Amino acid sequence: MIKNGFFALMLLLCASVLAQDAKKVWTLRELIDHAVSSNLTIKRSVYGVRTGEVNYLQSKMSMLPTANASVNYGFSWGRNIDPVSNQFVEERINSTNASASSSWLLWNGFRLFYAMKQNETELEALNQDLIKARNDVILNVITLYLNVVFNKELMHVAQLQVASTREQLERTRKMALAGSVPQADVLNLEAQLATNELTVVQRENAYNLSLLQLKQALQFPASQPLEVANVPPDIDAEPVITRTSEEIFESAMALMPEIQAARLRQRSAMYALRSARGNYYPRLSLNGNITTLYSTARKEAFLEGTNIVPVEIGYLQSNPSERVYTDQVVPQYTFRTMDYSDQFKNNLGKGLGFNLTIPLFNGFSARSAVQRAAINRELADITFLERENQLRQSVETAYNDAVAAAKTYESARKQVKAREEAYRMTKQRFELGAANYVEYQVAENDLYQAQSDMLRARYDFIFRKKVLDFYQGLPLEF
Repeated sequence: MIKNGFFALMLLLCASVLAQDAKKVWTLRELIDHAVSSNLTIKRSVYGVRTGEVNYLQSKMSMLPTANASVNYGFSWGRNIDPVSNQFVEERINSTNASASSSWLLWNGFRLFYAMKQNETELEALNQDLIKARNDVILNVITLYLNVVFNKELMHVAQLQVASTREQLERTRKMALAGSVPQADVLNLEAQLATNELTVVQRENAYNLSLLQLKQALQFPASQPLEVANVPPDIDAEPVITRTSEEIFESAMALMPEIQAARLRQRSAMYALRSARGNYYPRLSLNGNITTLYSTARKEAFLEGTNIVPVEIGYLQSNPSERVYTDQVVPQYTFRTMDYSDQFKNNLGKGLGFNLTIPLFNGFSARSAVQRAAINRELADITFLERENQLRQSVETAYNDAVAAAKTYESARKQVKAREEAYRMTKQRFELGAANYVEYQVAENDLYQAQSDMLRARYDFIFRKKVLDFYQGLPLEF
């Protein structure tokens, strides 16, 4: 029972969480944050930055001295040379060689220094690429978000049109029963209601498609519910653009990451050219090493004791045949392999020296590297000019589109005001019997078409204005 109760409680909690998620209304800021955190292109750019950091760190460390150590241990049989005494021996030898070496490049035409500066500049360019990837995602989310809100409002307008037509149909039926209007007006309104209901279905399909596209950009499954907040009604209520295209372009040149990245890669190409030219110059390095070794053939004598041995020292003059002896102390030695520590200390060798390498002829490898670097620098200059021209064209196009959208929005607002007044008057005349059905229906269709056109113009202007704000570095959220 306790287990079943706990399981039921967990189900209720999960259902509560899912219900809260379903009711959650996403603001544009939340949509942007989620898209930036989950976008795969941005994640790939992040790893590109990490690779640049590794390359930069490695190029910095390459200017420090190198240090390496090695140890060899081996066996040999038969007639061999003792590596310590260089004498021939016929025994099994176990030997160990240990060495450590270090090298420090003192000068090579600043090749490593400029290589480090190249990687540092490239890292800055990769960071700008990351910013551009985020900006692209943000602009895409804003576009999809506005498309969702626009289609949602179009669907709402179509639903209002259906409600209005249904209300007018009920009134006309009553008037037809009373004989005030012909039955044909009822049939026409029924046909108009069916047409308006079809428009609602079309608007719903457009809304669902735009919502699906937004979910895909957010990495959401299609089955996940998503509700977005509407654009505040006071956003860009007056279609005004205060700056010129040239002023916006100047701001974009100082802010856009693709321009900064292209400029940084110009500098990186310059450092690469200087680094390649370093191969023309001599290479001076300071080298040091220390070596030692051990061999089991290296023996050490140890005194074990003494023996008294008679030694003949002469004979007697009176009796030459009788020999004279004396006792002599003879030491007794044993031989054992010297210890590791003693051999390593006794066989220690050290060395220090300078190495100067002067390039004379290397198959034109240095010259070819310099020529390739010079070509890459020219290409970087061309890339910067391309980015500058593309930005200028984009800003000018966006500015013209925004100006046109502002004019269209202003005209659409005036048109809606006129259509609303015309519809109000025609509706009153139709209800009083002074206007026929055709006049009423034309006025109603004109009004809803004008409202749809105004919505389209408003959201088009909002988007075009946000693009200009983007080029000026202004906040993009509402």
